[in-house]
Amino acid sequence: MPHNPDLYQVLCDRIHQSPQGHIPFAEFMELVLYHPQGGYYSTKDAILGFEGDFVTSAHLGHDFGELLAIQFAEMWEHLGRPNPFSLVEMGAGQGLIAADALGALQNHFPDCFAALSYQIVEKSDLLRAAQERRLSGWTGRVSWLSLEDIPDDSITGCLFSNELVDALPVHQVVMTESGLQEIYVTLGDSPACLLQEAVEAPSTPRLADYFAFVGVDLADPQYAPGYRTEVHLAALDWIKTVAAKLHRGYVLTVDYGYPASRYYGRGRAQGTLQCYYQHAHHNDPYSHLGHQDITAHVNFTALERQGEQCGLETVGATQQGMFLMALGLGDRLAALGQIQASDPTTVNLAIQRRDKLHQLINPMGLGNFVVLVQGKGLTSAAKTLKGLTVPPLM
Repeated sequence: MPHNPDLYQVLCDRIHQSPQGHIPFAEFMELVLYHPQGGYYSTKDAILGFEGDFVTSAHLGHDFGELLAIQFAEMWEHLGRPNPFSLVEMGAGQGLIAADALGALQNHFPDCFAALSYQIVEKSDLLRAAQERRLSGWTGRVSWLSLEDIPDDSITGCLFSNELVDALPVHQVVMTESGLQEIYVTLGDSPACLLQEAVEAPSTPRLADYFAFVGVDLADPQYAPGYRTEVHLAALDWIKTVAAKLHRGYVLTVDYGYPASRYYGRGRAQGTLQCYYQHAHHNDPYSHLGHQDITAHVNFTALERQGEQCGLETVGATQQGMFLMALGLGDRLAALGQIQASDPTTVNLAIQRRDKLHQLINPMGLGNFVVLVQGKGLTSAAKTLKGLTVPPLM
């Protein structure tokens, strides 16, 4: 598919306006994903799910959101049953998790639901419209706002996200003979080369500071010339903002990624940047402009350390598979195994649902996602969460 022409013109204008004739890769990524006139998440091409470019846990049935609701209800209890109890979902996609969690809380935890204020932070007008349609049954219970509109120190409850941080813009850097340099995006000299990369001095000292912050020594011989990777300054700014909004409660982040020691290992010498287009992934961010997703794995060490500097403590971290099993996914699998129907349709539906549940906990896929829980103002008892316990063996 050709580039979105409006988006390409925006990129050209931005590059021409730059005194250096180039822009940092992070600025390029911000534009191609979020620009209101052509960014991936701002256009009809940002279709999630089986007919789109990628599938999240929420697309595999109602179970993910329903199991999250069990964790949210326990958080409400740990916090002393506050009213209001705020759930702030950041980057809610098509509203699938919201619908499943709201339905589960309404049906199984009515006291928690009665105290609930569900707030959605969504940058995409397109996705917000989809959310409003799906959540129309909870009018008055759900509201939309920007993260900046939430007053500091105002949230008692949980701010949470699923596959949000991986889509925040990243700087790309590369080691050279002269040390750490940054990747920029510029225009080529010929029409055949629309966009190309340039390697120049870092645009900010924060790039080098970042590695010291997460405990990575760039003087180590493994970071030889040619070693290329990402720096997640936007993620640091994001968790700082999130921490400022929380008065008492939790920050729950679900995403794919690694601790810094694995993220910046010898075997990942070209970083983790990935592009997703029609359920295929590749590593060319300069193709399909405006029509493909661009992501980078999350550095969870950076989120934890930045959180600690901003008043959050790490409550715990686990794999998504373990988290969901601890919340009762194993019981759902066991119940499906007890179905003994003579009706082939019922049996086939049970098999399909069992397959989707297994996808949620597959250690080679979604089950290996990280669930990070951070908190503020918590008692010792409030730090013991069901989802972070060791699930029973099946």
